[in-house]
Amino acid sequence: MKKNKLIIALAMFAFLVNSCSESNLELNNPNELAPETFFENEAQVQSAVNAIYVNLQTRGLYTRHMFFMMDNMAHENGGNNQLEADKKQYLEFTFDSSHGAIKAYWDSCYRGINKANFVIGNEEKINAILPSEMSDIAKKKFIGEAKFLRALYYFFLVTRYGDIPLVTIIPETTEGFPKSSKEDVYQQIITDLTEAAIGLLDKADEESGRATKGAAYALLGKVHLFRKEYGRPMTAFNNVTGYTLEPNSDVTGAGANNVTFRGQEYGFNDWFNVFPSDDLLNVYEDGDTRFADTFYVNGDTFGPSDTVIDAFPSNGGGNAGWKKYQNYYKDDNEDQASGINMSVIRYADVLLMMAECENEIGTQDNAVDYINQVRQRPSVMLPILPDGLSKTAVFEAIVHERQVELAGEQTRFPDLVRWGLAADVLGGFGFQAGKHELFPIPGAEISSNDNITSADQNPGY
Repeated sequence: MKKNKLIIALAMFAFLVNSCSESNLELNNPNELAPETFFENEAQVQSAVNAIYVNLQTRGLYTRHMFFMMDNMAHENGGNNQLEADKKQYLEFTFDSSHGAIKAYWDSCYRGINKANFVIGNEEKINAILPSEMSDIAKKKFIGEAKFLRALYYFFLVTRYGDIPLVTIIPETTEGFPKSSKEDVYQQIITDLTEAAIGLLDKADEESGRATKGAAYALLGKVHLFRKEYGRPMTAFNNVTGYTLEPNSDVTGAGANNVTFRGQEYGFNDWFNVFPSDDLLNVYEDGDTRFADTFYVNGDTFGPSDTVIDAFPSNGGGNAGWKKYQNYYKDDNEDQASGINMSVIRYADVLLMMAECENEIGTQDNAVDYINQVRQRPSVMLPILPDGLSKTAVFEAIVHERQVELAGEQTRFPDLVRWGLAADVLGGFGFQAGKHELFPIPGAEISSNDNITSADQNPGY
């Protein structure tokens, strides 16, 4: 297997120069870091920026729950008998405001935002660092990383909770902030990404795992797409240059970078808490090599000794196991510190979003060209889609391609929500229109934030 070239590899690595644990990087009282003396050289600035990345690697996000949330709600997964109750609640849409991991998701994002605000709030101090200690290019790129990450965390929040507190400063009191409209949040995200793109480095010039100019433009285009501003994403997407499609759609471990439980949680030869749903398995076309890149089935081999799979554990009824994001191509068993880096946006995703924009503005043949780039890469080589398709036919092709290309990459549920298809596809599993498009505001936030009350809770909770 070959590892994809990711547009945002955001390797949640544990983490580079001067890295620390999440606990000792928490900026609950940033004044203790004495910013008037802290930002004096490049190593200190990098350390503060590294701290922002750390919150991606937490229980509420990529270490454990984000993949369960999105994959289970989308019913790309089925649950085996031993799947824990809080993760079954994603499958059944029975979570409420007391759900611990939904609060952890909220907290992880806001802690990351707090750390980003610490860096951005000291931009003047950083720019005053002597050239002998830090170049202007480095200053711009680290500040750009902070703005990119703040935008990413806010994107995670606004798409899952809607109206939320918009915090762009380091809080000086404990009373909390009121909810802002999602429109204001999106405008801040757009501003941050636009400014970040100016200072970030190109992929070829940046260390693997850090935000790049292409990453900022890719996320900016995605934000406009989610807002149904179909003419605007293309300007951003056209700046995503220097990327190519890898032969396979699989995503495998390559080095001890990310610490995530996903390998063990999903691994058919380990905890096997979930399995690929039959609904997902059945949408692949005959001859689509991405099926074999994404799943293990009976008769496949795994591990260094090419062990043959003759049956999956009979603890829930799964007919396949996940291959994507698993290390079984090189190991017999997963471990709790999987080195797999999670994909946020990759080039195939960008091409399919470009297709969606072209389709919505009425240039269906251009949309088909982008879809065919994904379908016709050498290792896939599925029949090309012809020109002259209707808008409806092209949209259906996009829905299909995104489902099979990006399976298990936490894109399906947000796609169904923004397309207005979630109730049709997921209604039989408990999804309620007007409620489950959003998570509940965590009850603990309502209890502790003086500026949010139960009247601010999202509908239906």
